[in-house]
Amino acid sequence: ASDSILMDQPTTSSSSSSPAAPTIVEVDLGDRSYPIYIGSGLLDRSELLQRHVLGKQVLVVTNTTVAPLYLDKTIRALTGGNPKVKVESVILPDGEQYKNMETLMKVFDKAIASRMDRRCTFIALGGGVVGDMCGYAAASYLRGVNFIQIPTTVMAQVDSSVGGKTGINHPLGKNLIGAFYQPQCVLVDTNTLNTLPNRELASGLAEVIKYGLIRDADFFEWQEKNMSALLAREASALAYAIKRSCENKAEVVSLDEKESGLRATLNLGHTFGHAIETGLGYGRWLHGEAVAAGTAMAADLSRRLGWIDGSLAERVDAILRDANLPTGPPPGSMTVETFRSVMAVDKKVADGLLRLILLRGPLGNCVFTGDYDAAALEETLRAFCRS
Repeated sequence: ASDSILMDQPTTSSSSSSPAAPTIVEVDLGDRSYPIYIGSGLLDRSELLQRHVLGKQVLVVTNTTVAPLYLDKTIRALTGGNPKVKVESVILPDGEQYKNMETLMKVFDKAIASRMDRRCTFIALGGGVVGDMCGYAAASYLRGVNFIQIPTTVMAQVDSSVGGKTGINHPLGKNLIGAFYQPQCVLVDTNTLNTLPNRELASGLAEVIKYGLIRDADFFEWQEKNMSALLAREASALAYAIKRSCENKAEVVSLDEKESGLRATLNLGHTFGHAIETGLGYGRWLHGEAVAAGTAMAADLSRRLGWIDGSLAERVDAILRDANLPTGPPPGSMTVETFRSVMAVDKKVADGLLRLILLRGPLGNCVFTGDYDAAALEETLRAFCRS
């Protein structure tokens, strides 16, 4: 994937006014491999989507926020010069609090009422919640139909749309019900970020920061220098951050698709973060906001264990603040007990032992381990739960 460095450069054969060729990052999973296309205006290029739609029926799954902005454009991309394809859509309510079984049923209701068959394609048009739900619906409908991700938030473009994790929340814990199910392709049209609220933009940057901390020190240092450019939505900075994030994620997923070890490191900050989301009530905080607070907590614990230098913990706090992200749960909102009870049902618990992703060593290194001092975890929880 690293050979497709040329961003925003028109291909030499085309006239200067034609759009740039998309950057392509390959997710290498043998016969389930697929491309991530990244570029501006990709929704205007119907051949990209149509290349990956195999049957004649398409169900676009989106939400009340994204539908008025991009649903018509997506339908045009699917049907342009392709009159045989029949497109239906289902518009879900917007928000983490709707990522549940009841809302999922609306997707099945529409697919069954429209008589979608096994050759149909589900398309997720929206952020991480839409992507996770549409993917899980595709994995389950008729025991599995094709699906495509069209992520429209930074969070979904850099993380949740890539790698085939799909699912819904349960009142007792986030993402506890789901499946690994890979898409046919991911289409990242960076123009969709033009309509993204600032809060959602910052939320997605939490996952960008994560890649630097766990495995890509150079990328982290680039972010420290370019955070203001990212927040100002400078096209070249955003394009680079998305591309580099997707390359990191694609590499990890291709090495450990079903999360037996390495892939768990992508969950830096998520164990604490999911506890905050569940404890506050889904939808009160955006996923990335909770992950940011959780990342600060993981760095704090790593420092208490003596696994990282205090200066690195400070850099983590500083970059999160620069990105307008929280560095802890809302004051007084969480008790140690709430953290403990939610973390007890985390997917990374094995044989009763809570395994965490913690930073260890110089910048860009982490471990996935249950072998840490429980007293230090207790100290971290207390430090962040003071009312």
